[in-house]
Amino acid sequence: MQKSFLVLVVLICSIFSNLFANETYSKKDIEKMISKMVILGFNGENVSSKDEIYKNIKAGLGGVILFDKDPNDKNKVKNVRNKEQLKTLTSQLQAISNQKLLIGIDQEGGIVQRLKSSDGFVNTPKASEVALKGETFAKQTYKNLAVDLSESGINLDFAPVVDLAINKNNKVIVTRGRSFGESSKEVIKYSSIFIDELKKEQVISVLKHFPGHGSSLADSHLGFVDITKTWSEKELEPYKYLINNKKANMIMTAHVFNEKLDKNYPATLSYNINTNLLRNKLGFDGVLVSDDLQMYAISKHYDLKQTLTLAINSGVDMLLFANQLAKPITLKQIVDVVYAQVLSEQISLETIIKANKRIDSLLAK
Repeated sequence: MQKSFLVLVVLICSIFSNLFANETYSKKDIEKMISKMVILGFNGENVSSKDEIYKNIKAGLGGVILFDKDPNDKNKVKNVRNKEQLKTLTSQLQAISNQKLLIGIDQEGGIVQRLKSSDGFVNTPKASEVALKGETFAKQTYKNLAVDLSESGINLDFAPVVDLAINKNNKVIVTRGRSFGESSKEVIKYSSIFIDELKKEQVISVLKHFPGHGSSLADSHLGFVDITKTWSEKELEPYKYLINNKKANMIMTAHVFNEKLDKNYPATLSYNINTNLLRNKLGFDGVLVSDDLQMYAISKHYDLKQTLTLAINSGVDMLLFANQLAKPITLKQIVDVVYAQVLSEQISLETIIKANKRIDSLLAK
């Protein structure tokens, strides 16, 4: 009888404990946590309270990504006209947010720089050229870039590229000069300089593209990319070094498929790659951001629900929708899908909470 009573007490306590746990986070709380996990692209050189992006930031959006030109009309400005206009825009964006808003841009140098010298910004040579000119040149180059970003109100740079220039015919990284070199030693040396100069100006760096895009034969913007036969473990060496030396605050996971690492999913959606390999084996405890989830490597094969569920469950903390390549995705669409998946227990609330803790930790730094 006493044993039965104890079991009953434990059961009742358990029920109330679960109820209390569920009541700790209201629907609004959970939606806000999901919003913090999103980085969105948007159209506009300035922001008013009528704009969708204004409402999104008020709802707790984690970050924005800026572009200079409209991809559908290269003569049309998307977000960046010149330095003064950009300063005003970033100030407006930051003022809307109740938390520190991540304002990001792709500013690697060479072919990938959204801030152009023709618009009053410093010109940064491509990575392959910087590596040929030595460390002193690299320090000055990346100092100038970092100051430019900081003065413009940008606190997140989707750079440096730490891919190794393994495949000389690689059209997305190597032939464009986006890699510092074939050897991990060179890549580590110059990416470290880049990261350090950004850090001095309080700009967060993003290592890309995990687990390595330098050996690929195809471009994940355009479709499925299989690196099973070309990828090698040495492509992890820059990540190992930078993680161990506390230089990896944020890493971008790539839309590349490697059957040896995951038989079913590309890295962006892979628990084996993002959690087992990157977090458990390599020891990364920072923020993991997806590459643009509208790239055809993902959007042609998975719908929004599948993409969001797999990405979050794989260990991705921040979901990037650049709204460049496809019909714009809204924050509400993303939040509604993820919230429904949390309710149906397809995504655990604990995963959302952990992602938010990592983002908060990054912002606190």
